[in-house]
Amino acid sequence: ALYQSLLDVVEEGLDNVLERHKRVHLYLEKGLNNLGLKFLVEKDSRLPSLNAVKIPDGVDDLRVRSELLHKYNIEIGGGLGPFSGKVWRIGLMGYSAYEKNVDTLLSALRKLL
Repeated sequence: ALYQSLLDVVEEGLDNVLERHKRVHLYLEKGLNNLGLKFLVEKDSRLPSLNAVKIPDGVDDLRVRSELLHKYNIEIGGGLGPFSGKVWRIGLMGYSAYEKNVDTLLSALRKLL
């Protein structure tokens, strides 16, 4: 991961990599909002690279994450500690920080929810 991130910085330039991550985070935000999903933290406190999203009432966290992994080859994290079963952690780092990958995730979530 470190090698790839350094390669990205060399190839794209640091400012471009940071801008891409911010742009893709906003793209994810729009797509999740369209699905009726909400972020755990307020907009001003969010990190573009790690997005905590509230799991809707009645949605089985483990089922969704398992189907994302096994049917779509997409891995997202579950909540930790008191957030276990309450949030998903969606990373936008390196290869995952491109709109096409967000589109794949959003399409899969649309089918699973």
